Amino acid sequence: MKSYNIAVVGATGMVGRTMVKVLEERNFPVNNLCLFSSSKSAGTKMEFKGKTYIVEELAESSFNRNIHIALFAAGGSVSSKYVPIAVSKGIIVIDNSSTFRMNEDVPLVVPEVNEEEIFKHKGIIANPNCSTIQAVVALKPLHDKYNIKRIVYSTYQAVSGSGVKGITDLQNGLEGKPNVFYPHPIVNNCLPHIDVFADNGYTKEEMKMINETKKILNDYSIKITATTVRVPVLNCHSESVNVEFHKDFDLMELKDLLAKSPGVVLVDNPANNEYPLASLADGKDQVFVGRLRRDESVEYGINMWIVADNIRKGAATNAVQIAESLIKSL
Repeated sequence: MKSYNIAVVGATGMVGRTMVKVLEERNFPVNNLCLFSSSKSAGTKMEFKGKTYIVEELAESSFNRNIHIALFAAGGSVSSKYVPIAVSKGIIVIDNSSTFRMNEDVPLVVPEVNEEEIFKHKGIIANPNCSTIQAVVALKPLHDKYNIKRIVYSTYQAVSGSGVKGITDLQNGLEGKPNVFYPHPIVNNCLPHIDVFADNGYTKEEMKMINETKKILNDYSIKITATTVRVPVLNCHSESVNVEFHKDFDLMELKDLLAKSPGVVLVDNPANNEYPLASLADGKDQVFVGRLRRDESVEYGINMWIVADNIRKGAATNAVQIAESLIKSL
């Protein structure tokens, strides 16, 4: 089997560490692994398949070596500067930041949804927002069969989505210490404020979900609105998603369709209190869907509850899945 030289940029962060872990778990054919970080974390030792690697400080010269694929998980400013450098060296970049997502020349990919877009890349493939990824995995099969007219997103997003600073704020709050990162205490609160507010009153996170969903589903006619909320949960995002279709559906048929869809686990037995939970999704790569019921306020609508691990499927695992698809063509 052919093997590949892989780089992980931002290797010591939450997503970067998980990328390395997922590469090992999924037995990705790695020949050589290069790990990069900021100067602060350079020198850190990390294990991969029984071998110890030393994390290097990221520099413009870092890509002057034989690397096939680079997974970027270091934030927008790093991606803006270093992704073009990597691409100029012939490296294919899978970028987890929002920097290139809405660039019309950059595929925005969730492999269960639009894998075919991967092979249209011009050196960069964008990993979508975590809350968008889990939603479209569940929405894609429904859109294909029933044609989605409108989506209303309401999210309940874990503090791990903010990285270490969010987790620290939650832990400090539970110990009675003041918050440092969030504008208000996260303990005993739900903060309807993820990322910065735009002029239209939406946050950047809400606009990401709206715009990315349309691009990934390749349908800009869908009407979408969103309210994204940070909640005092350590890991895994939960979403209440209201969907209106153009055509009628049989609810049992719809449930069966979801149960058979790639990447989806149907957990929908309310009589036994069985529905998707953050504690169920934690550490897993699937998207869990339940609480499926007709929205009786419109002609062809449903309500659904979608939960996934935002660090794994919402970031690291999705990127590795893209790489797995990519090497089919290398």
